[in-house]
Amino acid sequence: MDSEHPSAAFLRDAVDGLGRPQPELPCKYLYDERGSALFEAICRTRDYYVTRADLALHEAHLQDIVDRIGPEAHIVEFGSGAGIKIRSILEGCDRPRAYTPIEISGEALDASVEELTRRFPNIEILPLQADYTQPVPDEVLQLDPPARRRVVYFPGSTISNFTHAEAVDFLVRMRRIAGAGGGVLIGVDLVKDASTLRAAYDDADGVTAAFNRNLLVRLRDELGADLDPDAFEHEARWNDGEERIEMHLVARRDTAIELAGQRFDFAAGQSIHTENSHKYSIESFRALAAKAGLASIRTWTDPEGLFSMHYLESA
Repeated sequence: MDSEHPSAAFLRDAVDGLGRPQPELPCKYLYDERGSALFEAICRTRDYYVTRADLALHEAHLQDIVDRIGPEAHIVEFGSGAGIKIRSILEGCDRPRAYTPIEISGEALDASVEELTRRFPNIEILPLQADYTQPVPDEVLQLDPPARRRVVYFPGSTISNFTHAEAVDFLVRMRRIAGAGGGVLIGVDLVKDASTLRAAYDDADGVTAAFNRNLLVRLRDELGADLDPDAFEHEARWNDGEERIEMHLVARRDTAIELAGQRFDFAAGQSIHTENSHKYSIESFRALAAKAGLASIRTWTDPEGLFSMHYLESA
């Protein structure tokens, strides 16, 4: 696991990203305490369909999903956040052996574990505050006695934030963590019309804009950057060739960010690329999973056909 101090890693990644020809910042830094709260608020907006569709999928197919997970499983969730979706899974599963939420935000992790411990006193809950994009030592996931199987649970389509090559590498890691006889239960947002997608990532209430611009506030407040957050505005773009939504912070006027003794100039209209959200068809995601040595055993969609979930096992 990466032992580097989180602030040092943030500073290193920010300086590296801002210095690139297309300036960028890793999307994982969107999620401090305020960012996580804003993301929860995004999920409640009228325009952001992803969470509603994901929850509708869980409700429509819960019994089939928990039957696929099977009895006495150890469920490991990446990016557990507020732990909303896992509640129905833990309620529906047959005698879950343990649940390990992995979350980078200590505040979000503490709050969700407190609530889940109260709600499920008979389930062993083993929280891990960590960046799930980094390797997780297998010893921290070992149980004594072991579970009948380990299932990696990754709802919400966060896999969309990775490039295709990164997604394959990440799926390989998930396959290895699931181990022999285990599975991967993963949410994947589906391709749809561009106007629906742009609205979902630039909601009329401005919550997504605040979420994106919070990254600039973090640069200023946590890393001591000299910048004006109001000099940038949020923009969501559909990249048809890559089949992805891109979030950018676009300079409203000529401006600069000074950080760690370096100056990064931005002309009006120049952007900082902060997040990708790739969209897949069911077939294209199955093909992607196959490159990671995983076969899609079962696929579900929500009643409106907006969102999908795959249960994957080693091919």
